[in-house]
Amino acid sequence: AEHGVKATYYVCGGLAGGTNLDLPQFETEHLQALFEAGHEVGCHTYEHVSVLDLSASALEASLARNAAWVAERLDGHEMTSFAYPFGDVSLAAKPVIAKRFGLGRGVRNGINAGKADRANLQAIGLESRRLPGYDLEAMMAETAARRGWLIAYGHDVMDRPTPYGCRPEDLDRVLRLARSAGLEIAPVGAAWASMRG
Repeated sequence: AEHGVKATYYVCGGLAGGTNLDLPQFETEHLQALFEAGHEVGCHTYEHVSVLDLSASALEASLARNAAWVAERLDGHEMTSFAYPFGDVSLAAKPVIAKRFGLGRGVRNGINAGKADRANLQAIGLESRRLPGYDLEAMMAETAARRGWLIAYGHDVMDRPTPYGCRPEDLDRVLRLARSAGLEIAPVGAAWASMRG
């Protein structure tokens, strides 16, 4: 909010009110508040299950269940983007994702420029276990030079993050570097729509 930035929150309806990684998860009112504030809500399966463990029909069922769960709580909202749980991607899942969503985001490190696989877009992890390995200044400069798209993802943002999250100052640094490089910052679905349009 300090940067005036909107983000994409990938939601698993089955995690609402529960725990994951021993941390309390979101409540419906949190989801509604962030949506009302203009953030994008995308799909992450209903159960937060790897697509490697699902047949195409079971994946379809999970996506449909999550879509119904979100639509019921967000006044009919239809999710247009997907993030693979655990970053697991399969050849069987990709056509399901490509058919149902404008794009799917994986966890392969990289910048999307030129031709890209819209069912498995590359990204960088804003995660305490990955951040030390990135030269963020160089990545931002390369993204700008290549007129590319750099998707950054993470889970928790807190002073003592899990291995899958980052500290508030890490997120602040990434946003400042992106702005300094002249990059536009937008939710994933909105960025995809602007590139298509």
